[in-house]
Amino acid sequence: MKNMNIIRWILAASVLLLVVLDQVVKQWARVYLLPVGRLPIIDGLIGFRYVTNAGAAFGIFQSGRWFFVVLTIIVIAVILVLEFKFPYTKRHMWIRVPMTLTLAGAIGNFIDRLLFGYVVDMFEFLFIDFPIFNVADILLVTGTFIYAFAALFILKDDPNEKERPAKNEC
Repeated sequence: MKNMNIIRWILAASVLLLVVLDQVVKQWARVYLLPVGRLPIIDGLIGFRYVTNAGAAFGIFQSGRWFFVVLTIIVIAVILVLEFKFPYTKRHMWIRVPMTLTLAGAIGNFIDRLLFGYVVDMFEFLFIDFPIFNVADILLVTGTFIYAFAALFILKDDPNEKERPAKNEC
């Protein structure tokens, strides 16, 4: 039980630190990047570019601010319910870690949508035509990929779990 509380505190602190990182980078973009617009980091490879996005990925659904606010509240609620539902095993850390990243990313973009009505994006790949993104987007995508990897390769049927008989078997 003690380990469970330590893990919860670590995950909560991780969410907080990641949200703060996201907000600090977005504030930097508002203050320093907005006046210049673009700033190359590695010429021809990656750079910063100030962009606002009121919609979802790839700029779709631009008028969906309140839809995204409600959707984010639902996602946050589901993640918090799952946090208390899953047992504290090494196996379930493969769920908790991506949930932590997803929660931090969702909260980071949620703050922007509530305060400004749009999300600030700033990272740009210069060598391909790819959407501009932010720290919260990186967290959301990374969390999704880790969960997908875990679901496909790690969280398959547990050989230690006993088969449960189907209900109403005759």
